[in-house]
Amino acid sequence: MSTPANSPADNSLSTIVILDFGSQYTQLIARRIREFNVFSVVLPCTTPLEKVLALNPKGIILSGGPSSVYDASAPKADAKVLETGLPLLGVCYGLQFMTHHLGGVVAPAAAREYGHAEVTVFEETALFHGLPSTLEVWMSHGDHAEKLPDGFHVVARTSNAVAAIADESRKMWAVQFHPEVAHTRQGMELLKNFVVNICGAKQDWTPAHFIETTVAHIKEQVGPTGHAICGLSGGVDSSVAAVLVAKAIGDRLTCIFVNNGVLRKDEFAKVQKTMREELHLNVVAADASERFLSKLAGVTDPEKKRKAIGNEFIAVFDDEAKKIFDANNSGGEEVAWLVQGTLYPDVIESASVHGPSHVIKSHHNVGGLPEDMKLKLIEPLRDLFKDEVRRIGRDLGMPEEILERQPFPGPGLAVRILGEVTPERVAILQEADAICVDEIKKAGLYRKVWQSFAVLLPVKSVGVMGDQRTYAYTCAIRAVESEDGMTADWAALPYEVLRTISSRIVSEVHGINRVVYDITSKPPGTIEWE
Repeated sequence: MSTPANSPADNSLSTIVILDFGSQYTQLIARRIREFNVFSVVLPCTTPLEKVLALNPKGIILSGGPSSVYDASAPKADAKVLETGLPLLGVCYGLQFMTHHLGGVVAPAAAREYGHAEVTVFEETALFHGLPSTLEVWMSHGDHAEKLPDGFHVVARTSNAVAAIADESRKMWAVQFHPEVAHTRQGMELLKNFVVNICGAKQDWTPAHFIETTVAHIKEQVGPTGHAICGLSGGVDSSVAAVLVAKAIGDRLTCIFVNNGVLRKDEFAKVQKTMREELHLNVVAADASERFLSKLAGVTDPEKKRKAIGNEFIAVFDDEAKKIFDANNSGGEEVAWLVQGTLYPDVIESASVHGPSHVIKSHHNVGGLPEDMKLKLIEPLRDLFKDEVRRIGRDLGMPEEILERQPFPGPGLAVRILGEVTPERVAILQEADAICVDEIKKAGLYRKVWQSFAVLLPVKSVGVMGDQRTYAYTCAIRAVESEDGMTADWAALPYEVLRTISSRIVSEVHGINRVVYDITSKPPGTIEWE
């Protein structure tokens, strides 16, 4: 599979590289740094050192992780990362990795620390500059640094363990706590001290810079006569990606909106209208609903659903690209590029790209793509979180109506229909989902929650309607609050809103007689049910 049009980092930027040892908080480090307008990129801890240095980083952060440095399965990184001369910050496991590989001793702590802790800072260092001498922090460790490597000294402690160490002559600092989480009150100031003051990173990663460099890169990648197609869904991600690429190559981009048979109610017509009239994009609509539903017939496994949809999307795009070439090409170049609105969370959840992290689910536009696909990928948003994409869209002048749309999964309602996807079940869920979204909007909550939708369960139960027995499906309502989709809390919707949604669905949707509300956060659950 081809490399996306934008590289992981723009070498003209001040970049901070984060080596991931499997912590659940690693992505928070990246987000916190980006809040300073400094670009950050997360790489697996196993990334070869030459690839890390090729990004020309201003500094490197070693993340936390769930292992002990002495575990047989402990995440491995090239210890030469400690010899680069670049400023280094170890966080939790990162402190232990430094200690262990530089000649110190890591051992099980007499008292493990999980949760809130109080840290006393008793030595002024660049990392703690301007911070109070007592800090409230978030700890999560079972091992601790028992003996420090030569050249290091203790900077801060809790009542139980070493909390921070430093060897400023070698530009190395490490903390046992997690500065990236909100529970560490001065965590942002500490990270800014490292990123801006110690590393000297310029705060130059802005939407305007991203747009300028991305458009220039796409122009170079596609060439002066190349053609591209964009898999358009009508959501924020694919819409922003399409506008970016259209800015780079103009009418040599054709957007293809595919009816995969599992869209929301009336969406096939609505999206076409919006994309043409609001964004002035060249849109070709392909009704391939029968193709997709035939591929999904009899499939109940979530991963198989996603991969079937991903494969069929590419087959449709290949067919449409050939039609465009045959109809419009007179000696020019073949359509060779496929634009997708892939985001960073999609990449993270789809593959174990960050050291020991686990695959959560395959996204149809990442883990669900066929390896023999003919089209090369352009994924201009691949390194961005959702809120960053919205900032880019606003700088591009896109309407708020599009930018504030809630996320919708690429596989559509197929991953909100548990069990087999059939035309009948799709129709049932379309009606229930339309009611859910309508009532959320009426209550003024649509922009306040991250996602709100209905899920059709493969469970039937007995009910009574009009004094008659019913035996029909159960529908679950899901609404969550989140910043970036990586973690989420269930939304405490007002009871009256839930009551209205339930009453309308049971009354208006033939085939559903019971409605339940999902109060599971992420983790342990995921936002989508499949």
